Amino acid sequence: MGQAALKSVEAEQSLDISSALDIVSECAAKGREQREIPKKAIEAIRKTGYFRSFLPKQYGGLERPPQEFFKASVDIAERDMGTAWASGIIAVHAYQLSLMDPQAAKDVYDAGPDTLISSSYNPAGAKVETAEGGFMLSGQWGWSSGSGHCDWVLLGGLIFDQGPENIHYRTFLVKKPDYVIEDTWHAMGLQATGSNDIIIKEPVFVPEYRTHHQMDGFNCKHYQDNEMYSIPWAQMFVRVVCTPAIGAAKHALQLFIDNAQGSSTDVTRLASDPDVTRRVAEAANLIDETEVIMYRNFDEMMDAVNSGREIPMKDRVKYRYQASLVIDRMMQAVDMLFDVAGGRSVYRNSPIQDIWHDIHIARAHVANNPISFARNLGAVHLGADSTDVFV
Repeated sequence: MGQAALKSVEAEQSLDISSALDIVSECAAKGREQREIPKKAIEAIRKTGYFRSFLPKQYGGLERPPQEFFKASVDIAERDMGTAWASGIIAVHAYQLSLMDPQAAKDVYDAGPDTLISSSYNPAGAKVETAEGGFMLSGQWGWSSGSGHCDWVLLGGLIFDQGPENIHYRTFLVKKPDYVIEDTWHAMGLQATGSNDIIIKEPVFVPEYRTHHQMDGFNCKHYQDNEMYSIPWAQMFVRVVCTPAIGAAKHALQLFIDNAQGSSTDVTRLASDPDVTRRVAEAANLIDETEVIMYRNFDEMMDAVNSGREIPMKDRVKYRYQASLVIDRMMQAVDMLFDVAGGRSVYRNSPIQDIWHDIHIARAHVANNPISFARNLGAVHLGADSTDVFV
């Protein structure tokens, strides 16, 4: 961690999720089977304070630095990637609430600091009409990870009726029972995320203060004393949909090593196989490099905001691109191992096959496709302005 983060950690007790990890492992198979994180695992994670990591202290939160939070996310993912994916998405919403009108956070956290929020930011199925004091919202949204454990949801939508010069994207905060969850999550990986659909059949009123304008996130507008909240919202969110792959790849590497050491009467046989040793070395190095870059980037961002400096746009674009590469790199690491993992890896109950499926499904998330982010970074290096406002 950077010096700013270390001072914060030294001043207060750091986030410790170790008490939940064995329970996450215990519940992993059940989560895949029931297509949702078991309540026992959610409660174990909740007790550690993980969901309050980014919640301001005034609402009972911990205000932990991002390096700590994402280290915890990697640790959870080493036990089960689906649990880390959904739990991380739920937890990061406390950060977004901290950027919105304070009344929005008050509405949510008056019920307690462990009140949970899910999301679906894709605006394709949203219908939004401007109303006095707010908006009328209806529609259907997909992929709301962890929604079965949550009492609120953040939903994306485009505003078209305020004139052609003011078409823009917002996120809308909605409380149960103004929405229902439709069971649609039948996937070949990340089953435990419970990423079901959110439906609002009849339009519901969402007050202005329960919305978050996309450009407010881009401009790092917030209402908190802690300068951590000056880190762009995009930099926080994109990391929760890629970082779990680091922990999952670590798990795959350890499974491969354990299996290799126990699969032959001659435990040194694979250690002398040049193809296997190369694959292990390259996979381990990919994991290490990817994790180090993540912490380095958050060190730089924390150092900047704690010094009262803006994070340079070129760096924001670079960080965004590097986050988009995580899944591709972890896929590469896991694929190298899976290719030589042995005959038993083909069976459906193979743990390394579960990880293979999880990481490949994660690649389908739009945030994990690096093509547009590479083009934007290359253009910025050549003197153009960034064309991405989610950086």
